Amino acid sequence: MVRTQFSAFGAIRLKSPLARRNSAHLALLLAGSALFASPAMAQEAAPPTDGLADIVVTATRSSESLSKVAASVSAVSEAALGVGGVKDVQSLATAIPNLSVGDQFGVNRIFIRGIGLTSIDLGADGGVAFLQDGAQIARPAAQLSGFYDLERVEVLRGPQGTLYGRSATAGAINLITKRPTEEIDGYVRASYGNYNAVSLEGAVGGAMGSDKLMIRLAGKYDRRDGYGVNEFTGQDIDNRDAYAFRGSILAKPAEDLEVLISGEYFNENDSNYAFHYFGPTVAPENQLGSILGGQSLFTVAAAAGRKPNLRNIYSDQEALNQRDGYNFTGTIAWTPGDWDVKSITSYRNFQRFNRNDLDGSNANMFGQNNYTEKSETFSQELVGTYKSEKFDLLVGAMYFKEDLFGEVRVPLTNLAVLLKLAGQVPPATPDGAFNGLAYLQDGTVSIDALGFYAQGSYAVTDKLKLTAGGRFSHEKRKGVGTFDFLGSVNTDKQKSWNAFTPTVTLNYQATDATLVYASVTRGFKSGVINVGSRNDVINPEYVWSYEVGIKTATADRKLQANIAGFYMDYTDLQVGFVDATSVVTTVNAASARNYGVEAELRAKPLPGLTLELFGTYLNAKYRRFTTGDYRQGFQQISVAGNRLSNAPEFSFRAGGNYDIPIGSAGKLNARAEVNWQDRVFFTEFNNADATQAPYALINAGLRFTSADDKFTVDVWGRNLANKLVITNNIITAPLFNSVRVGSLAPPRTFGVTFGANF
Repeated sequence: MVRTQFSAFGAIRLKSPLARRNSAHLALLLAGSALFASPAMAQEAAPPTDGLADIVVTATRSSESLSKVAASVSAVSEAALGVGGVKDVQSLATAIPNLSVGDQFGVNRIFIRGIGLTSIDLGADGGVAFLQDGAQIARPAAQLSGFYDLERVEVLRGPQGTLYGRSATAGAINLITKRPTEEIDGYVRASYGNYNAVSLEGAVGGAMGSDKLMIRLAGKYDRRDGYGVNEFTGQDIDNRDAYAFRGSILAKPAEDLEVLISGEYFNENDSNYAFHYFGPTVAPENQLGSILGGQSLFTVAAAAGRKPNLRNIYSDQEALNQRDGYNFTGTIAWTPGDWDVKSITSYRNFQRFNRNDLDGSNANMFGQNNYTEKSETFSQELVGTYKSEKFDLLVGAMYFKEDLFGEVRVPLTNLAVLLKLAGQVPPATPDGAFNGLAYLQDGTVSIDALGFYAQGSYAVTDKLKLTAGGRFSHEKRKGVGTFDFLGSVNTDKQKSWNAFTPTVTLNYQATDATLVYASVTRGFKSGVINVGSRNDVINPEYVWSYEVGIKTATADRKLQANIAGFYMDYTDLQVGFVDATSVVTTVNAASARNYGVEAELRAKPLPGLTLELFGTYLNAKYRRFTTGDYRQGFQQISVAGNRLSNAPEFSFRAGGNYDIPIGSAGKLNARAEVNWQDRVFFTEFNNADATQAPYALINAGLRFTSADDKFTVDVWGRNLANKLVITNNIITAPLFNSVRVGSLAPPRTFGVTFGANF
């Protein structure tokens, strides 16, 4: 069979699996050969007047031009953020290489280079550290809000064991909100789109009487009809009704001292994040539901002679999503002499309730799934940086505390019907014998974490720099709770861990426009105690990461290229699934190995025209892992050599935008992009009932900006081909015949946004 795959180097025609492997080797060789940049891309040059702009980022804990950072870092600027562009956490995947995002019933699942959140249990942590203004947002479910009034978004790919530490074995994402300014300024954006989608966002700020005290207020409101419907009840699902607002105060009591305090509140109350039923796996369609006279989306569609619409559900349980939270962050920046000292203090309170139907039918059976989660966190971090002509130093310390309460409640309605059929209870047992009972995970987990880190850079020559650092991490977790499933079990347990994660980077500034680097980093993700789970304590996961890269540009900065090759060796990788006893379980897979290439190209060949291209190759596979296969009666099998979840072998993005002057009125900006992703699997078995086939998403837009930059009109469309994309797929408990449920990416959306700046 002949297939065509895409990489950053163009189309490669692959005639066999061997050719596919050879293409990967070719990509690695091309990345290596790029270290010998052509003279045209390595000349010294004065700053260009019409070339590609460089973004200043703070991803390495100090302000630095993106092209000078010796690491795989991407930044999404303010211009690319908004309803028609990168509008939320999920759509970051269209702008960042080797990053995939998909919610898991209201839980943020981020994967970078094939590593992320795989567990479906309460208390689990992902492999990507998620921060807002430098303060960590620990709960994955709390990471889906706050995406408004942003200056930029920074993404670090690869383990961040020294600077970020906690939950950063895959990378880190930092949302940078806009700061108050001395000048009075602000904006208003109003959008309307299909599905009756309404979005209002705005901000206003400025000095309060003097340049010593400034304020900024921002808010956002989102409402839309559902992307689907519950065909049994007629109610919308995957709709949205949410709002949020944020206030910031910036004080400058002295020339070298700034104090920034911000507070935020958000609220959601809708039927978002529904369980979508994708069909059977090991048993006939809707076998359990039919016993009680129930039907599923599939059986109803078959009776009507049509295909099932996977965006809909057919359920006796309505999808419910209720969540709210608030947070405060205080940042003190002091710059005495050559030092820059920063204190970041954060408090966050978050709670949510989600309800869905595990059995995927309208049968009144033991399928109502209720999740309750409440989290209260406090963190304090101190960071000091010192810069001199030859030597830079960064030192820091952090403390993090979280009190987490969780409950998973599944009423055992009509469970006796199944147990009688299985011969596990007497035939005379009433059908409702267990109706007053529930599968129940209930409890609390307290987390205390400490980290101390230091990193220094020494200029060996005027072009060669050596950076070395390390972090000591201590984490303690204590769980108190019960697990009840036809019998109660105490789940109290506690454990602590220590880890040291060093890093070494060597970078060579060949010219002002060309940087070559190589790094070795160790990453650590804490062990886990899940809430009210009979699961044993899950051990930490560790990774050693090796990376080489080049960042280069032509003298006029009209062409820029970033290429990185990496190899990551994971041990004790944390993997979650539903076991043979219908209980959610997390284990430590023995080991995994990820390696690949990322290439980003940007060009500005003509005034007003910008082109972007990125391509990635990723080989992410288990090296050793033995687990129970639900398709074989949970017989223990080896999945060594299988791909990790959410780890596409290839991905590709091509985009461009073009400014078109229209006289004294202003200008038009036309933009379009296509994002292609290779097949991904959602379980370690790499089977056909838990996969998403390769797909391409097409986004486009046309924006008018007035000559004074005060007014904009933006017509936009996303997923224009209306592709049905599964972002998550889990195999449910054997009690439900291991049916498939999961989440979907948004369908085709389009609309118009009116904006005013002042």
